[in-house]
Amino acid sequence: MRRVRSIAGDSVNLLLYRELDRCDDAAEENLWRLNPTLAEYGPVLPACVWVIVPEMQSHPTAVRSVLAWD
Repeated sequence: MRRVRSIAGDSVNLLLYRELDRCDDAAEENLWRLNPTLAEYGPVLPACVWVIVPEMQSHPTAVRSVLAWD
């Protein structure tokens, strides 16, 4: 896990996308577990808030879509 500082106007999704190149539900759930007091800032984070970013793969494993002719 690593710590990063937020930039003024960051949301959790924007921060995850910038740091992990993903902002799916699994990444967001892990971030909230590591930073339980982050919700006190509201939906838009102020500048210079320390956030612990979870160690995850950059991209989740691809799910093969089901086609009608499969």
